[in-house]
Amino acid sequence: MTLTDRQQLSYIASQAADARLNVELETEGMTLNIGPQHPATHGTLRIICRLDGEQVVWAEPVAGYMHRGYEKLTEVRTFPQVTTLVNRIDWLGSFANEVPFILAAEKLMEIEAPPRAQVIRTILFELSRIANVSLFLGDLGVQMGAITPVFLAFRDREYILNLIEGATGGRFHPNFDRIGGLKDDLPKGWIEETRGAVKKLEQFCDTIDDLLFGNEIFQSRMRGIGIIPADIAKDYGLSGANARASGIDWDLRRDQDIPLSYGLADWKVWTHPDGDSWARCWIRLQETRESCKIVTQLLDQIPAGPVMTKVPRIIKVPEGEAWVSTENPLGEMGYYVVSKGGLGPFRVKIRSASFNNISIVPWALKGVYVPDVITILASLYFILGDIDR
Repeated sequence: MTLTDRQQLSYIASQAADARLNVELETEGMTLNIGPQHPATHGTLRIICRLDGEQVVWAEPVAGYMHRGYEKLTEVRTFPQVTTLVNRIDWLGSFANEVPFILAAEKLMEIEAPPRAQVIRTILFELSRIANVSLFLGDLGVQMGAITPVFLAFRDREYILNLIEGATGGRFHPNFDRIGGLKDDLPKGWIEETRGAVKKLEQFCDTIDDLLFGNEIFQSRMRGIGIIPADIAKDYGLSGANARASGIDWDLRRDQDIPLSYGLADWKVWTHPDGDSWARCWIRLQETRESCKIVTQLLDQIPAGPVMTKVPRIIKVPEGEAWVSTENPLGEMGYYVVSKGGLGPFRVKIRSASFNNISIVPWALKGVYVPDVITILASLYFILGDIDR
């Protein structure tokens, strides 16, 4: 037997051994439950993943583990009492939840808040966005084992929460918006304190940009992962930063006429063409900077005057139906309010941003690897109170 023949036989034998090994290593598909009690699921959300090795074949989100029935509870509350409930839907941006409901009630009553109240509403709305998204930006690092960014986020978010508490009396759940205006005027010294706090948050954004977005590990885990094309984003009803990260130039603050004061400020709607996890996070970083700009500009334009228009002491909203949505920190937040002329709503339908945004999870997770599941979920950004209404 020649050397060439022996080499050929050796090659055939090695291939046969590899084939036998591959057969031995074949495994059946595996079902992996992520959550509902898991530190990486951002709350009590359960994701059922069917795996082929390390790859996700299909995934299904299972919500409802903390359902609290906000829509039904509104039927046994007066209109002013409803703000206490809706504060707790997206608990990280609670004041922002109040605004579209109050605007819907004002629409039914055919009244508007005074100009001073409208500007202050807008400022508090954007402060809620900054408090909400700054924590999101810090928490991104935790998804990949980096804990420093979240410490920075908790530290600097306190400056914003101090402002919200100083103006409203409520640190996490302000319950400050009222039909026809606001509960109180701003306290003395609040405007100057806000200027200083906003500057600190602008510095926070710069730090996170360098520390996290400039990190090569963060980039490798996020770029090109979880890509959502614009047409798919529209089909699944994505809104907010998730839609803008897929190149959809749509922001309700700019694109609809509602009695808030965004038109008084010079700011930009950011989009990104890539549609991946990186883009969704990057858009939120830029939007936090834009919110800081909006607040700074509006502080110089708060008009004199009352913060409450004249309304009855006992509020009865006329019979009718109204729909109002706003650009909340997580996306479009809308209320469809039906009144029968009583003290409270007859029906309320809530369009929460997170519920629609997680609808794309089965599509987005199909074919990805297990470690990417967590980063994709993080980039979509949802709050469970915003899902389990």
